[in-house]
Amino acid sequence: MRSTILALLIAVALPGAALAQMSGAHTGAIYAVVARAVGDPARQADKVNDERRKISSIMEFAHVQPGQKVLELIPGSGYFTRVFSAIVGPTGHVYALWPNEYAKEDGDDLSAMKKFVAEPHYANVSVLEQPSNQLSSPEPVDLVFTSQNYHDYPDKFMGSVDPAVLNKQVFDALKPGGLFVVIDHVAPTGSGMQDTDTLHRIDPAIVKQQVEAAGFVFDGESGALRNPADTHTLKVFDKSIRGHTDQFIYRFRKPAK
Repeated sequence: MRSTILALLIAVALPGAALAQMSGAHTGAIYAVVARAVGDPARQADKVNDERRKISSIMEFAHVQPGQKVLELIPGSGYFTRVFSAIVGPTGHVYALWPNEYAKEDGDDLSAMKKFVAEPHYANVSVLEQPSNQLSSPEPVDLVFTSQNYHDYPDKFMGSVDPAVLNKQVFDALKPGGLFVVIDHVAPTGSGMQDTDTLHRIDPAIVKQQVEAAGFVFDGESGALRNPADTHTLKVFDKSIRGHTDQFIYRFRKPAK
């Protein structure tokens, strides 16, 4: 409370130019934190993908900061997990959530993740294993993040999770004012969810509609992973497009009150 009051008093007292300078300094500090995390020698093997996956831009867009609690849904190889760990630091924590149904399809990545999070360097990372329709967090978090997996939840192999159920559970896991960041492969406009199990794509419009219906406020989008050359008609694993699909990045905010 004291820090909040102090911040308000400073805001009233300082001229606009000084406030802008403070804001710029804060932004610069966040950039520096992200840069250090991305440069962590422990993730040397990941660096070959950093430019293609726009890791720095995504971390900045997700507003990840030291001390935060992050819930990452279906973390795969741990590419994002390792950066989250470095950013939130020893006072923060990363919960890497593996739905049981997904783990059956990707047991190798789960085993590899359990191995690397056992290293002291990743002491602030915990692996969670839960039924896909029972998402929960051990504590309220600042950020829920999912990359290329929102489209999986309604599919049969995941137990056909209702998006309304998923988004409500994400909403409940977040602190007031917390963020939900969704990255996924773009499907043709107006296609809704018809391509989730075939092309592994989803219409961005239906995602926005579903997440907002759970009480979230749309808070922005990033074009860092957009690719106008993608026709949206190929399966994302097609060799001609794999790793370069057109992807949307949406940020949603849980209202503070």
